Amino acid sequence: MPEEHSQTVMAVDELQAIIQRCQILEEADFKGEDFNLFQVAGQKCLEDGYAAQLLEVIQNEKNKVIIKNMGWNLISPLVRCIFMYKQEDDKREHCLRILDQLAQLCNPKELFLGLLEQIEQTSGEQVCQTVMLLLQPLQTVLLKLQNKKAYSVGLSLAMIMNQLTPLPVPYTKQQIQEDKLGLCQCCNAVVDFAKPFVSEVVKNMEKSSEYNDMELKEELIKFCMQSLKYPLLAAQLEHLEGIEEHPFRQFATEITDILCNMGELIPLVFVHHKGKNPHWENQEFADIERKNSADSLACLSYLMFVQHFGVECFPVVFRTEESVLSKGLDLFESCLLRMEDNSLLHHYLELRGFINVPQDLVKIMTLCPMEHMRKKSLNVLQLFIDKFDTEGKYTLFRCLLKTSNHAGVEGYIIKNIKDQIHLALTKEYDNIWFTGHHLISLLDLVLSLPEGAETDLLQNSDRVMASLNLLRYLVIKDCESDNQTGVWTTLGKIEQNFLKPLRVGLNMSKAHYEAEIKNKKENRKEAHSSNTVCSVTVSGEKMPAMTTGMQLQVLHSALFTFDLIESVLARVEELIEVKTKAVMDENS
Repeated sequence: MPEEHSQTVMAVDELQAIIQRCQILEEADFKGEDFNLFQVAGQKCLEDGYAAQLLEVIQNEKNKVIIKNMGWNLISPLVRCIFMYKQEDDKREHCLRILDQLAQLCNPKELFLGLLEQIEQTSGEQVCQTVMLLLQPLQTVLLKLQNKKAYSVGLSLAMIMNQLTPLPVPYTKQQIQEDKLGLCQCCNAVVDFAKPFVSEVVKNMEKSSEYNDMELKEELIKFCMQSLKYPLLAAQLEHLEGIEEHPFRQFATEITDILCNMGELIPLVFVHHKGKNPHWENQEFADIERKNSADSLACLSYLMFVQHFGVECFPVVFRTEESVLSKGLDLFESCLLRMEDNSLLHHYLELRGFINVPQDLVKIMTLCPMEHMRKKSLNVLQLFIDKFDTEGKYTLFRCLLKTSNHAGVEGYIIKNIKDQIHLALTKEYDNIWFTGHHLISLLDLVLSLPEGAETDLLQNSDRVMASLNLLRYLVIKDCESDNQTGVWTTLGKIEQNFLKPLRVGLNMSKAHYEAEIKNKKENRKEAHSSNTVCSVTVSGEKMPAMTTGMQLQVLHSALFTFDLIESVLARVEELIEVKTKAVMDENS
């Protein structure tokens, strides 16, 4: 008998001997030695090419209890052998059937850990191959689990995505078509893996409007958020000629569909635009969500509003609302275009409908998720302003400054006020509403800080910059001797209510952010890595989880904004000092 055949037969004989010994034992009497001997003998059968004989042993009904308890030990050598054989090799097919049998017969908890361990240990070029190989048995096992199912699903998805994340994302058409490491195919396979669990969540939500078992749903949302950051944030998502089924566009569709089907797409999108956190029944997940990467939400917004993924998932009532708003804006714009500028009398603003219209336009500008609608609303608001006489414009500006509660809108209105003052100063006829005591009353609203020196200057930067630019214009254009605007008369009040607290607030803000930058740099040195993930509190709220390097970028960006404000402030203070000194010299 050839030596090689003798060794193979010996491996099978050893396995049969272990099997026969364990068949007469009760399940509770299995010992550690039995597990080790079974693993060694099974592994030897696989490595020596006797997968067919091992498959017969596993399929034998008499060995059901043994395989249930010991079979999971074969996962590691089984995966190695599958990759060793070529696609058309019968031995590979036998190994794949063994894997399928183990998924059906083994103790779910033990096999789950064995499969997860195998995914965790893979690296490099074999990551995607290993993940795709084990997704089906892993899904089978998870569907059998009764206890800690949500936790196990979440752990599986997190482990898989963590293993995929270091891989480069194919970007060019050629790279996507080649899919050298199999990432494109793997990502879509992972979505298919998650679908039964998504269906379970959706089914339970349909059964009860008060669906309280949030754990599985939360794990799936975390998976979607992770997928948005990788690979979708780095992926090429434009239509590519010659690629009929773009794998990353397909993946993006699947991710937005999952969020839509679980009722979370709209909350996440609206949360992103409102800058607030969603309301989760589970407080622990609310804390996790607050730390989620801003990159994920930014990517989701891009998918929705630029690439239009998931738009069809919006409820009919929302799409109807969009249609109604769009028609309303078009109709209102058409009416306004038929009117001459400055032709609407201010008296119309005494009617509730006329004063409600600009407030509704502001709501669309600040809350509507469709960018084209927000821009259209801004254009219509400007048309509406242009149609009123000067007193009407004055009244509108006061109203919007008091009611908009949005720094961007307030900044826009202040720029409009500056334009009206410029007209008043350059035209021959008198304009009592944007000069003199009426303007002073309006400037009281404009040249102030909502919370004094404690005002969040980063959040209010649009308003503050617009206010400073207006004051700079007034100081340059209106000579103290003329004082048409009245700004020189009320300069002391402006300095007290606006310039001084702004200077104090700037110094406090810069000191706070500079200290944060110093701390981050020191922490990064201690960690010896700029990729350490941590959090930072800005303006009383925790920023999303991001690397130290990313946080430093955000902090430096804030400092740049403060420097910009400070430079304009310094210029205004300089102009006031020069002009005041010039007048004093003339009088002396």
